[in-house]
Amino acid sequence: MAIEHVDLAVQPGELLALLGPSGSGKTTFLRLIAGLEAPTAGRILFGEEDATRLAVRDRRVGFVFQHYALFRHLTVAENIAYGLRVRPRRTRPRDKEIRQRVADLLDLVQLRGLDKRHPAQLSGGQRQRVALARALAVEPRVLLLDEPFGALDAKVRRDLRRWLREVHDRTGHTTLFVTHDQEEALELADRVAIFNRGAVEQVGTPDDVLDRPATAFVAGFVGEAVRLPVDAAGSWIRIGPHQVRTPEENVAGPAELFVRPRDLVIARPGADAIPARVICVRRSGTSRRAELSLSDDLPTVEIELADGRTVRRGDVLPVVLATVRLFTSR
Repeated sequence: MAIEHVDLAVQPGELLALLGPSGSGKTTFLRLIAGLEAPTAGRILFGEEDATRLAVRDRRVGFVFQHYALFRHLTVAENIAYGLRVRPRRTRPRDKEIRQRVADLLDLVQLRGLDKRHPAQLSGGQRQRVALARALAVEPRVLLLDEPFGALDAKVRRDLRRWLREVHDRTGHTTLFVTHDQEEALELADRVAIFNRGAVEQVGTPDDVLDRPATAFVAGFVGEAVRLPVDAAGSWIRIGPHQVRTPEENVAGPAELFVRPRDLVIARPGADAIPARVICVRRSGTSRRAELSLSDDLPTVEIELADGRTVRRGDVLPVVLATVRLFTSR
């Protein structure tokens, strides 16, 4: 995927997530930083140093791939030490220093005692820890993670991402990681960059991109939002046959309303509400949700149900918008 006009500054010691649909340019961006791809225009700066034309080995970048890329014929310790041992003799640490570095990293990634094992003797989560230790061994200026947990099951992913955040806080490396998992990005990152069609739509904290989306794409991409066509006029919007008052003035004309499950709440008695028909009730993780029809010609939306509330298919619920996320139609 070609990327264009990306101007992205990463702060020292920051953990930045790159989030976006498949083919949006996230991995290409990492490969440009690593030196695995060459830009046709623009510059890549590491602090004040222009790294645009530096060779891969001169950039001191640690790269962790989704599928580990470990050497199967080498032990855990040999895999971790590999990047140090292949350095030119003038910059290669002494054997004693390499052994100490490997021992320290085995402690950091919680794999002490597994140094003589081969990758085939490890679990998927353990292999990914080895891959991270190998990337850290070269003392990288930047650590790049490309879908590091994509090949692991859900429970191992959850455990490893908490562990990765702890390791990051201890080491302080500047880290960029690509993920398709929104929960992963929002939980782990200091900031999130939302990619779309080779460009960055928004960069901000997890709260920024979730609660204050800058564009219609971000509003629709992050947080399970449903896009509803509406007409806006002043402080009113028309959703299908329903008129809804909003706290703020809106630009008049066709617009798009983005509705997430928590944006709808059941109205109090006597409130001016939208009568919504229950299509079905389902579990979503630890919560219960009702799928609702606001109108026959609109996409269905979801609402989170309070514990103990009895709702059945066919019921009509009076709902109001707790949050209005509105963008003018293009």
